[in-house]
Amino acid sequence: MTWELYALLAATVLGLAHVSAASFSFKAQVGNKYTVGARDEGLQPTGISARLYRANANFLETFPYFAACVLTVRLADASGGLSQIGCALYLGGRLAFLPLYAMGIPWIRTFSWNIATLGLVLVGLQCLFPK
Repeated sequence: MTWELYALLAATVLGLAHVSAASFSFKAQVGNKYTVGARDEGLQPTGISARLYRANANFLETFPYFAACVLTVRLADASGGLSQIGCALYLGGRLAFLPLYAMGIPWIRTFSWNIATLGLVLVGLQCLFPK
């Protein structure tokens, strides 16, 4: 398995961490009775829980592109320095993003998003400049 595929697997686990953080924080906010019910009242998360939901939505906006780029690199047998550095940047930026968003830290959070996005671009560029 290539470095890029390991990174894709790690990003998938990170996605599960996003979903879990958002879900468990909401459950803590509204209680089990609401979360196991039909949720007809339409309660919305607030505070940290709302930030975790937005962080998850933000992750889901870029993850499909990252997955597509990684799989394209693999299928084209184009793995190289750009894609490996790009995967590391994407993962590092995304790992930092979740707690920064949860804590409500604006500028550094945006910087971590920029790092992750740069990583995504590098993975995509690897296909244009294979080995």
